[in-house]
Amino acid sequence: MIIEIVSATRMSKNDFWNKSPLGLSLKRISHEARLAVFVAYENRRGLPEVFNARITAQNHHEALVFIHDDVWIDDYFLADRIIEGLKAYDVFGLAGNRRRIPNQPSWLFIDEKLTWDDKANLSGSVAHGAHPFGAITHFGSVPAECELLDGVLLAAKKSTLIDNGILFDPIFDFHFYDMDFCRTARMKKLRLGTWPICITHQSAGAFESTSWQNKYLLYREKWEK
Repeated sequence: MIIEIVSATRMSKNDFWNKSPLGLSLKRISHEARLAVFVAYENRRGLPEVFNARITAQNHHEALVFIHDDVWIDDYFLADRIIEGLKAYDVFGLAGNRRRIPNQPSWLFIDEKLTWDDKANLSGSVAHGAHPFGAITHFGSVPAECELLDGVLLAAKKSTLIDNGILFDPIFDFHFYDMDFCRTARMKKLRLGTWPICITHQSAGAFESTSWQNKYLLYREKWEK
């Protein structure tokens, strides 16, 4: 199976490969012949536009992994993890929620005050920090079937997305693209879940920013609940 790693960055090609967490991580595992890499350099487009172009691209890549550029890949068995995860689920991520409730603003939170959902409903582990092998946040047992997944890493077979007509909605250029994508996938009866892959994410999110609030309103208008 050829696995295409898809990302977007504001950096130049040179800076991405020599300075970004994802670029440095991919160089570290460059021996892995099952990985192909597509990066939108100096990108100013929304993530859905970049991701959709790879879903519809004419190539022989069987799996797609959508991942942020500020991610350290701590797991050098990445290809094996992706293949294993796609045998279990149609779409998988690293962290998610087993349920969905009306108007929740994130897979993790149940209200606009950013109150965490009960850990019994959560799944996954993600490390955070400026450097590889950061401090781990354990949300809940993994793997687990979920309704919503975090967008830091999402994986799916290309054929599954194409056959079911599933794309990312361009109106959610960065915030809520993952929530919307998961709900679209569930409407098509796809199985979503978490899978254990070791990463360190530099960012903890931009919740409550103006852009986040604006996209939350659009998300609620689209889905109504």
